[in-house]
Amino acid sequence: MMSESAIREKKDLLRKQAHANRNAQENKDDLSRRIVGAFMALPEYATAEVVMFYIDVRSEVRTRLDLELALKSGKTIVVPWCNAEGELELFRLDSMNELELGMYRILEPKAELRTLPEKQVDVESLDLIMVPGVGFDRRGARMGHGKGYYDKLLQHARRDTPLVALAFECQLFDEIPVAHHDIFMDKIITEDHVYQGKGR
Repeated sequence: MMSESAIREKKDLLRKQAHANRNAQENKDDLSRRIVGAFMALPEYATAEVVMFYIDVRSEVRTRLDLELALKSGKTIVVPWCNAEGELELFRLDSMNELELGMYRILEPKAELRTLPEKQVDVESLDLIMVPGVGFDRRGARMGHGKGYYDKLLQHARRDTPLVALAFECQLFDEIPVAHHDIFMDKIITEDHVYQGKGR
């Protein structure tokens, strides 16, 4: 069993490699359309009423290209944003006009809309969660930026809510070391495959 510090070191190395791989990935727009298209073709998406999308930053699989389409699907679309305490909160998105560039040039809900009661969503109401990440393995192990934002959020999701990660094939590794608090994905979608993860 690896120690916590050994896991951290290994993850740091893999994180650097994953970032380099992702930054070098060509045709990100085309591949992203294919990946998000596969997400929206899932049976879990068809049956879900409340779906969380992440909004891409930097070199992540791009989701904003298809958010417009999702908003027309009749489903309740939810996006996360990070509060001052470094925790993710959930926002019911009805229009792309409700987003603006925030700190770090990340597209997020407009500050004046976030506190409106009708815009706030509880994590337990989500029927399907789209999860970003820096690196993954085919068992569904996930590695984020090391801040634990998503781990904290996902701990409170319903047990029957599928966790589906989006990634480019270049972000997959043979094995991501896991600590006891790490959460496995139910599925990982890349431009080539839908991998079945271990889940929670």
